Amino acid sequence: MPHLTRPGTDDLSATGAERLGFGIPGYAHPLLAPVEWAELTRPGTPVHWAVLNVADGPGVRPDPHCTEAAARLRNAGVRVLGHLAGTGRRTYGDLVSDAQRYLDWYRVDGYFLDGCPTEREDLAGVRRLTATLETVLEEGDDPDGGHLVLGHGTHPYPGYAEIADQLVTFAGPWTEYRWSQAEEWTADHPPERFAHLVHGVPRTHLDEAMRIARWQGAGTIFFTDRTGQTNPFSALPGYWDEIVSQIGPGVSE
Repeated sequence: MPHLTRPGTDDLSATGAERLGFGIPGYAHPLLAPVEWAELTRPGTPVHWAVLNVADGPGVRPDPHCTEAAARLRNAGVRVLGHLAGTGRRTYGDLVSDAQRYLDWYRVDGYFLDGCPTEREDLAGVRRLTATLETVLEEGDDPDGGHLVLGHGTHPYPGYAEIADQLVTFAGPWTEYRWSQAEEWTADHPPERFAHLVHGVPRTHLDEAMRIARWQGAGTIFFTDRTGQTNPFSALPGYWDEIVSQIGPGVSE
């Protein structure tokens, strides 16, 4: 299969341990998906981060159900990321305003920049935004500037790897993922820099999907058998217990 392979990749992950970990793209509202949110706090489940998407952003006022869900995740050691929608379309001011509300209302640990551009000519604008987001988080008492994930969904211009903690270099269906390739420049970075989000993965192909993630050097994953929905990532996969078991017992970052 046409994957970029690097020596020793099977022993690497986003936590530095010999396992992958989960990045949760954003479940449905906690009232609609209480089981999903509760599962993320199960002891030993290696969750690197979970995206909180209140209403295609932070909403217009604090939501007590989301406040409670975010607090439970943080108490369990899971990073909570605010969902910044339409990064490539919306204005800098609107995105920063959403980021500030997420921090004020939900005490997020970072941001997921959905729809992030991929082209070289857009890099300067995204760099300006990520620098501001780091400042927002630092002023919110996070001296490290929080955790920033660029939700490209495909491989961007390599310079984007220098302005965020992680890049989502694949987001899409299994029918495309199983034949995908990592770009050569990604081999210059450790697996903790990359995430893959894949829907429509059959239970019978879980092992293959995990091999692809490791071969391509992704340390953070989310695989689901759900498909044909507006958001196939909004609920737990039918094989959640199995995939947690395959990744192995661990501790959230």
